[in-house]
Amino acid sequence: MEPPQPFSCCLVGGTFDRFHAGHRLLLDAAQKSAKRIEIHVTSDPMADAKSSFIQAFETRREILLQWAESHAPGRVTIHMLNDAMGPAPVHQHADCIVATPETRGQCESINAVRTSNGLAPLNIIEVAHMEDVEGGIISSSRIRNGHIDLQGHPWIESRYREQTLLMHPRLDQELKTPMGVLFEGPEDAPEVAMFAALEGLDLSTMALIAVGDVTVATLLNMDYVPDIALIDGQTKRTPLAEEEQVDGSRFPSHLRAVNPAGQLTPSLLAAIEQACKMETPALIDVEGEEDLAPLYIHLVAPIGSQIIYGQPGKGVVLQQTTLKTKERCRHLLGFFEVV
Repeated sequence: MEPPQPFSCCLVGGTFDRFHAGHRLLLDAAQKSAKRIEIHVTSDPMADAKSSFIQAFETRREILLQWAESHAPGRVTIHMLNDAMGPAPVHQHADCIVATPETRGQCESINAVRTSNGLAPLNIIEVAHMEDVEGGIISSSRIRNGHIDLQGHPWIESRYREQTLLMHPRLDQELKTPMGVLFEGPEDAPEVAMFAALEGLDLSTMALIAVGDVTVATLLNMDYVPDIALIDGQTKRTPLAEEEQVDGSRFPSHLRAVNPAGQLTPSLLAAIEQACKMETPALIDVEGEEDLAPLYIHLVAPIGSQIIYGQPGKGVVLQQTTLKTKERCRHLLGFFEVV
C-alpha cells in the first residue's frame, strides 16, 4: 500500500519528446508526491523552435496518457503549454512543482511571480537527472542526436571500436532488402531516380549522407554536396577510371578508412563518428569497400538523417534514420562474427 501523497496538486512541465527513462523518473516523483498531477506539454510551435525533429504534440500527449493510465489512473490531466511558465504563476490549486537541476531556477522564478501575485510559493521537488550506462545524462536531445536509445543504452557498443566484424552469409539476402524507399530510374541516367528521391526533402534541417561513388558523383553533378560522402573508387566492385572518380575538391574535410569487403572495421566506425561531428561536408575515402557502411551510419547519425545509396540496375534507396532503423541495425550487427 502506497503512503498518502503529501500535496494536493503537482505541476509538471516539459517537451516529453521520445519518452524515456528520465521522463518516467520525473513523473514517478510527481505521482508519489501529490493526489493530482497536471502535465503541461510544450506546443508544436514551442517544440519546433528547439528542433524540427521533435515529435508532434498529439504523439507526445498520447504516450503520456498511456503512462497515466498505467501508473496514476484517474489522477492525471494533460494540457498544452504555450509559454515558458504556463499557468504556474497564477495557479490557485497547485502546491508543488517538479524540477530537474537545470529547471529549478525557472521554478524559483515562478515562485517569485506567485509571491507578487499574493499566492503561496510552490514546493519544489527536485529530481536528479538519470544517467545512462556510460555516465551521461539521459535526455531527449541525446536521443535525437543519435547517441542513446530510450533506456539510455548507447547504440554503438564500445567493443565495435576495437573489433572487426565479419558479415555472416545468412545476412546476405537480409541486407539486400532495402530498409528505406527505392526510387527507380535508368542505370545510365542516375539523376532521374536521384531527383525523385530528393524531391520534398528539406536538406537545411537534416543531414544527407551518401554512400557509393556513383551516388556521390550524381549528387555533385546535380550541385548537391552531401554532408557526408563515402566512396571506395569502385562501382559494382570494378575500379573506376580516373575521369569517372569523384571530385573530392567539393568537400572541405577528407577522411580515410580501411574496410575490407564484407567487414565492418573500427577504422570505418571512427571515420563515420568523426564525420558526424564535423560542421562542414566530409568525404570518407574507404580503402576496401563501403557497402556495409549504412549499418554503422544509422547507429551513429542523428534522428532524421537521410542516407542515400544506389541499388544496381534499379535506382537509389533513401533511408531515414529513426529509432526503428537504429534498432534494426543493432539487431543485425548481432549476427556478425568477430574476426
